[in-house]
Amino acid sequence: MRLKTIAAFTSAAALSVGGAWLSAGWVEARSAEVVTSELIDGRHEWATVTTDGLLVALGGEAPDEATRFRVVSQVGAVIDPDRIVDNMDVKARAKIESPRFSVEMLRNVDGVSLIGLIPPSEDGDSITEQLEDIVDVARITDLLETASYPIPPNWEAALEFSIDALRDLERSKISVSADLVEITAISDSPESKRRIESQLARNAPSGVRLALNISAPRPVISPFTLRFTLDAEGKAAFDACSAYDEDSSSRIIRAASEAGSIEKPECAIGLGVPSPNWTSAVEVAIAGLKDIGGGSLTFSDADITLVALDTTSQGTFDRVIGEIDAALPDVFSMHAVLPEKVVVNGTGAVEAIEFVATRSPEGLVQLRGRLPDDGIEQIVGSFARAQFGSDKVYLATRDDANLPQDWPVRVLAALEALAALENGSAVVQTDYVEIRGVTGDKKASNTISRTLADKLGDAENFEINIRYDELLDTQLDLPTPEECVARINTMLNASKIVFEPSSADITTEAGRTVDRIAEIAKQCERVRMEIGGYTDSQGREEMNTDLSQLRADSVRAALLSRRVLTGNMTSKGYGEADPIADNDTAEGREANRRIEFKLLTDARAAATDETEGDDTPEAETPSE
Repeated sequence: MRLKTIAAFTSAAALSVGGAWLSAGWVEARSAEVVTSELIDGRHEWATVTTDGLLVALGGEAPDEATRFRVVSQVGAVIDPDRIVDNMDVKARAKIESPRFSVEMLRNVDGVSLIGLIPPSEDGDSITEQLEDIVDVARITDLLETASYPIPPNWEAALEFSIDALRDLERSKISVSADLVEITAISDSPESKRRIESQLARNAPSGVRLALNISAPRPVISPFTLRFTLDAEGKAAFDACSAYDEDSSSRIIRAASEAGSIEKPECAIGLGVPSPNWTSAVEVAIAGLKDIGGGSLTFSDADITLVALDTTSQGTFDRVIGEIDAALPDVFSMHAVLPEKVVVNGTGAVEAIEFVATRSPEGLVQLRGRLPDDGIEQIVGSFARAQFGSDKVYLATRDDANLPQDWPVRVLAALEALAALENGSAVVQTDYVEIRGVTGDKKASNTISRTLADKLGDAENFEINIRYDELLDTQLDLPTPEECVARINTMLNASKIVFEPSSADITTEAGRTVDRIAEIAKQCERVRMEIGGYTDSQGREEMNTDLSQLRADSVRAALLSRRVLTGNMTSKGYGEADPIADNDTAEGREANRRIEFKLLTDARAAATDETEGDDTPEAETPSE
């Protein structure tokens, strides 16, 4: 009996333990199933679920603390929160990046507006305080905010450059960042536009890209002038050309190209056209000038003067002039001249019936030849001194009462034309005026043609022979040859041109240096320069000379690919010659592997040209 009792208790205990074990397993499985389903519904697949009896452990890496809290709350809604064990980790927060510092500057007649994010000023002078010299503080709208983060490279240089630009540009918008300055502005004229672009490009800090959008209003051209010449050999030229839009300009240039050989024709586009049929009238007249064999064609608003060559026959002249007259649109009227052969003495000598004015490169002006009387002489002398300076004029004329009535007008018009030149001469004859010289103004021919056409009336038989010299152009403000070389070498000292080891291939990083050198070189295309390549002393001397030549050639080719005219550039490899540092150290060898630009004198340029085609012996193991 006792044994049966013990067996019954043992069986009951086993059944209890088994039932409890089965119940616990079922609870664990059910809890894991419910929690996992809830996590999937909430799109938290990253979370893991493990159970231990009634406890439910949550694991995994939560994207952030808020998501971790939401998971715990969501699971707590389906099971008792006391059963939850939070073993979840939170993903480490990424390092907060520095904000992008930038400023938008807007200047107009109402004042200056500033908006953007900038670092705190270390010197205490805010942008507003720096602009007090151009506008009242009350007219500066300052919406700038500051943030204490590391200042990026080039930021201070870019900001200083932009503030200086804002001082010079009364109507502008400037966007500033550490690596880019964008300037949108309105200039007063095309000449001012070129000057502004040149100055900004020259003053832009190294390492900062510059994007310019400078616009200029269309000028008013008065009188609306065109001056076209065609010689007996078929060589054509525009002394002046005016058009009212791009299509008009293209049609006029096309007509001129069909009439004769013309180099780089340009037409000024402006307001003031006397008739919508201006382009058609010009096309008819240019075609007629070609048919007549050459001469000069001058439009002054709706008045046209055609002067044929003195070799033109009377029959041809009469026929072509009649055809042009019949084809011209209404409003336009033409005066045609078949001149006698013109002989220019150009000295103002006693036997020559002419007036001659010469202007030297130093600005000295001599007036010789004939004037009607002493009164006109005083007027001409006063006018010349007003144009050229009272201490620059030497007057040596004589009286001739038999001169034409319009002689004083012709003389004054010629002097006004001469004043537009840096140096040159003006010759006035009874039926002819000649202007020759050199100028730094691209529009000087236009200006002189307009002046003569306006002042001479129907007797517009004049010749203009003017050469433009960009070195005299104050709008371009081009650097001197010495400044060109100095600027390029300064750029190279700051960021040298690096090549792939034992190669003439320029590295990608050094390509940016070449970009900046190209911008300088475009202003120096007239300057004769040598690109010199150098290596260190490792390797054979012949091999180093060969490698340095290849590298110098590579730089020249890289500049050419960037639209730099390299006709005045030569390249020469010097190998390991002229070291600037010790070749026994790694730092010294790195310094000796370099590119240098040198200014070529006439003698040195000639010597370079003689040796440029020499062959260089081959080598096997080049220096790096």
